[in-house]
Amino acid sequence: TLQWETLGKQFVEYEQVAPFLTPEDQQRRLLDFLPLFLKAWEQSAGVIVFPNLQLLASEVSKFLTKEIKRNLNGKPAEEARLALEQLLQQKGEAGDGHLLLKSVYLLSQTDLRTMWNIIGSGLPAALMQCLYLFFTIPLKKTSDDGETSEDDAETQEMLVKIMLNMYKEEQGVEELLAADKLQSLIIATASLWDQCSHSWKVPTGRVLRTISKAQTKNSIVYLQAVDCIKIAVQNLFKLADTLPACDVCEAASIVLCFVKDSYSVSPALLTEFENNDGYQLMLKILLGCEGLQQNEGDPYLEEILDMLTCLTTCGKTELKVSGNIVHPQLPHFDFEQTRSSGMTVKNLQAFQVLQSIFQRSNDQHLCGRILAAIGTIWAWDRVNFFLLEWTLQPINQFTDIIYFKPHPVQVQFFRLVESIVLDLSYVPHEILKKVQYLIKENIVPFCTLTALQCLLSMTQKDLLFSDIFRDSGLLGLLLALLRKEAKILRKSAGTHLPGLKEGTEKELNAVMLKMVAALTERSVRNTVVLKDYGMVPYIKIFLDDECYRSATLSILEQLSVINYEEYMSIIIGALCSSTQGELHLKLDLLKSLLRILESPKSHSAFRTCSGFNGLLSLLSDMEGALHDPPSGLWTADGQNCILELVFYTLQGITAALHLDPVNSNFFQRNGLFEKMAEDLGSLGCFWTQGERQISLSLEKKRTFAEFLDAAFCSSEPFPLWLKNCIWILNFLDHMVNGTLHQESYFKERKPEMGEASRDDQEGPEAQEEQPVAYKRPGNKLAVSAYRLDCTIVHPGAVCVMVKLLPKLYKEGHAQLSQEIQCALVDHIQSLVKSEKSRQVMCESGLLSTIITSCPDAFCNESHALHLPLTRVFEKLASQAIEPHVLR
Repeated sequence: TLQWETLGKQFVEYEQVAPFLTPEDQQRRLLDFLPLFLKAWEQSAGVIVFPNLQLLASEVSKFLTKEIKRNLNGKPAEEARLALEQLLQQKGEAGDGHLLLKSVYLLSQTDLRTMWNIIGSGLPAALMQCLYLFFTIPLKKTSDDGETSEDDAETQEMLVKIMLNMYKEEQGVEELLAADKLQSLIIATASLWDQCSHSWKVPTGRVLRTISKAQTKNSIVYLQAVDCIKIAVQNLFKLADTLPACDVCEAASIVLCFVKDSYSVSPALLTEFENNDGYQLMLKILLGCEGLQQNEGDPYLEEILDMLTCLTTCGKTELKVSGNIVHPQLPHFDFEQTRSSGMTVKNLQAFQVLQSIFQRSNDQHLCGRILAAIGTIWAWDRVNFFLLEWTLQPINQFTDIIYFKPHPVQVQFFRLVESIVLDLSYVPHEILKKVQYLIKENIVPFCTLTALQCLLSMTQKDLLFSDIFRDSGLLGLLLALLRKEAKILRKSAGTHLPGLKEGTEKELNAVMLKMVAALTERSVRNTVVLKDYGMVPYIKIFLDDECYRSATLSILEQLSVINYEEYMSIIIGALCSSTQGELHLKLDLLKSLLRILESPKSHSAFRTCSGFNGLLSLLSDMEGALHDPPSGLWTADGQNCILELVFYTLQGITAALHLDPVNSNFFQRNGLFEKMAEDLGSLGCFWTQGERQISLSLEKKRTFAEFLDAAFCSSEPFPLWLKNCIWILNFLDHMVNGTLHQESYFKERKPEMGEASRDDQEGPEAQEEQPVAYKRPGNKLAVSAYRLDCTIVHPGAVCVMVKLLPKLYKEGHAQLSQEIQCALVDHIQSLVKSEKSRQVMCESGLLSTIITSCPDAFCNESHALHLPLTRVFEKLASQAIEPHVLR
């Protein structure tokens, strides 16, 4: 503070004596004062306590202006430039100019009032003269090591900062008009870009862009009076013929800044630009940028495109177009609500430049930027889409040529088309017709694929498109194409023929199927069209290929809405005809079947189409599949995958029996529970060599629920055969109470396009992941409370568990075998505690099943299972009504 007080007093003394001093003495006194001022500034970290700061700024700026003019006066351009360089860069005792420059630099960063004093000194015009010379005359000096060095970076930075601070104020721009260097510099950038000082290109661009943003009515009149934009455009035309595109972009972006930024004040420069073929110049420059790398010429190419995009909203009057809305439209679309007071398109000439670039160029970066610009214009105001499409029809016209463009541009274009529906809620019928024609012609498969994916997205948005694309003929077209592909697949019959599709074309087939699936979803009319076309036999051919399967199943599931029998016939037939190696085909078919069986109306069709026998045949075909270690063809499949197939098969049976007394009676009457027990017993994890007598004393005894927890929810090691047995018994236990079809133990797997079939790729290592952790109802309850109130829905499943009881055995695991057998008997006993459950079980023949399945255990008192089985029998016998049952 003391230092600033001392400096303040010194400057007051200077003020008092200055009127009596010659200009030279004034300058010398001030130059003696400035080093002290700068030192105080540096020591106080830029915090100034100086009462006469504005006056100091005026004095310093005035003397710097005087020194610049003195060094310029009467000298040729090159000599004047050298003199300026020496004035501003030289330090030490002879560095008065550098001292003044640094002082002004610091003072220009204080406050607005101080800045006004600097501007009023005449410095803006003087520094513009300096900038003009530094930019137009590439004077260079040689350093001691012989290498050419650029202008002093520190001096350049200070000069540029001072100019940026002055010229961002309108007052600073007005001060430039007294000289002619502003228009001279603008024209120089448009004519001498290849001859100017390289180190001053970027600084000059920064300064001119700052001036452009602060243009005033007077500055625009000044530039218009000297034909600045006209001359600059003419010079840029010449540059465009000789210079690389990136250099021309840099020069042109400066001129275009003045045109764009001035419009909010006056349209004069834009009019001058338009009247002198300015848009043709922009088109020529931008088309010259074809082939540039994405970051080459940036950011100036980006800047020109951004400014052109902004110019589309610069016009005298609003565009008036009469809307021709083609129906049908989405229910929530209202054209009147799209009108707003936002940034609407008023300048079609500017937009035509963007449109012409896209039409004439196949450059990925350029075309991508044009599409991005169109998206930006739509985002400014929703009505802009309609203003453009009802006048210049850009999207409509682009659709005719999009297949010529690079693949990323095609993807971007169809996303833009998609946004018309998703963001504007508008159905562009004319554009959609052209997109459909592209699909029909299929000139470039990738383009066809991308177009179809676009239409697929729309179809999934609203059911209306199911009607639109049926009435337009797209559904019929896709069915015809799929019929052709199905014939090729049928002819190949597993062999590789030259006509088989791969890569993009195969993906196109997959998307066509997805599109048909989307068109038939919740549309009975479209499903009837598919059936009337005779497509059902062809659609089912696609089931064999995993990348087509999901969409194919979706189509067939829609078919079930109008004909359950036909659906069941196809699915059951495909299950029965599938080979052992097509394990994942079976899984996908079973999952589809489960979705349809959710409807009780499908149960009758399932039964009449031999659904029960078909699913049981799957179990029969898996004989030995869960043997440990695996053998034969089952080695290629992980046991978890096989267990998953068992689960979904039993789920399908349970779903078909659910709340259906006719199916339940059919299953029981035809001995299918016995068949199920036989098939499950032959899977390979159960003992198949006769009943083994076990009479060991148990060291510990666990309940069935505890076995489930120990096998799947703890780290206790369990042999694989026992885990598989427990899982199957768990499935049966849920089947008993009719809830198996509602359970979920296995993660969904969805194949992606481009991946090989799971049947081909996944080996044992890929399949050994266990099912999700075992979940029982009331997981927080004590184990003893588990299933106390069980309702027996399917008593036949209990009989299956009894038949499997003696097969819960493995040599070398006698203790564990006895323990699980006892646990299962106790669990069966808990199922028949109530009078109602005992009556149900008697009627199902459980008494006979106990005697025939476990004769040794039932008759031999020394057998470990004798006592628990006898208790179960006695409970059931007390409920038996017919004497012959007891006999």
